[in-house]
Amino acid sequence: MLLRTKLSTFRYTYPKQAIARFPADPRDSARLMVLHRSTGTIEHRTVRDLVDYFHKGDCLVVNDTWVYPARLIGKKERTHAPIEVILARELSREDRLWEVLVEPARKVRIGNKIYFDNNRFYGEIVDNTTSRGRIVRFSYDGDLYKVAERIGSMVLPDYIQRPPEEGDKEWYQTIFANREKIGSLAPPTAGLHFTPELVQKLRHKGVHIVAIMLHIGLGIFERIEVEDLSKHTMSSEFFDVSAQAADTINRVLRHRHRVCAVGCSVARALEASALRTGMLKPTRGWTDRFIYPPYEFRIVQSLLTNFHPPNSPSLLVGAALADPELIMKAYRTAIKEGYRLFAYGDALLIV
Repeated sequence: MLLRTKLSTFRYTYPKQAIARFPADPRDSARLMVLHRSTGTIEHRTVRDLVDYFHKGDCLVVNDTWVYPARLIGKKERTHAPIEVILARELSREDRLWEVLVEPARKVRIGNKIYFDNNRFYGEIVDNTTSRGRIVRFSYDGDLYKVAERIGSMVLPDYIQRPPEEGDKEWYQTIFANREKIGSLAPPTAGLHFTPELVQKLRHKGVHIVAIMLHIGLGIFERIEVEDLSKHTMSSEFFDVSAQAADTINRVLRHRHRVCAVGCSVARALEASALRTGMLKPTRGWTDRFIYPPYEFRIVQSLLTNFHPPNSPSLLVGAALADPELIMKAYRTAIKEGYRLFAYGDALLIV
C-alpha cells in the first residue's frame, strides 16, 4: 500500500513522436483504450465506440468551462523587449488586477510596464508571487477577456513544441463549452473527443449528459516533484456544481446506474462536492482537491481521460480509480501500440 503513495511508481518514458501536435479529425475518430478494472482486460477501440460501454440511465458528466486565449505578447517599456504574459486569473475587475505568468521572468520586475495591442494599454507589475508569477494592474478599464479573445492565443503545453495557431482557438474548445463560463487556461481534454453526432447517439440510448464547471488554472502547469505524494499541494481552481446537475446525478446514483467523469477536472469537482452519504450536493467555490491512490471515490465510478505526462496530477486520478499497476500497464500498452499522447492525443476509458 505504501508504494501507492510514491511518485516513482508512476514514472514512465515515451518517444517524443508519440506526442500529438494536433487533434484527431473528426474528434471522435481518436483511438480509445478501454481498461476493465475488475479483470485488467484492455480493449482497443475508437472514441465513437463509447456508446457501447454505457446503458440507459447511466450518466456522463462533462465540464462546460470556456477556454480563453490567455497568452499575450507585449513589449517592455523603454527596451521594447518582447514579453510573454499568460493571464492566469482575474483577481479584481474593479482594481484591474490579474495574476499572470511572465517569460522571460528575469526581465520583469516590480514597477515595470508592459504594453499591449499596439500600445493601446499596459500592465504594471505590482508584486511577485512565484518565480514566474506576477500581480499586474492593467490600464484597460473593461473586460480583458474580450481583449484576449482578439489579440491572444491559446496556452499550449510546452511538450507540443510548436507555436500556437489560429486553429487552436477552435481545437482547444470542447463542444460543451459555454461562453458565459469563461475562465479556463486549458480545456478539459477528455471532452475534446466528443462530436454532436456522438452526443446524439449517447442521448438516443438514454444516457444522461450533465454539465458542471471547473476552470482549469495554473495547476495545468504543475508537475509533482515530491516522492511522498501526500506532501504535494494542488493549486486551487474555481468550480460550480449546480442544483440541477446534482439532482440528476443523485437520481442516477439512487437508481444504481453509473456516473462517468469526462476528465479529471470533472472528477475533482464531483468528489469535492460529495457528501458522506455518497450523494452529491450543489457546490460553488474553490477546490485544491488532490486525488491520488489510495483514494475511495464517492461519486465517480468510471473515468474518460487522456494519457497524461509523467509526474502530472491527472495521471494519478486514473491510478486512484484503477489499480496503480493496472494504470501503468495501460500506459505501457499505449506506447507499445502507438497511441497518441497528452492533450491532443487519444483517450482512455476506465470502466
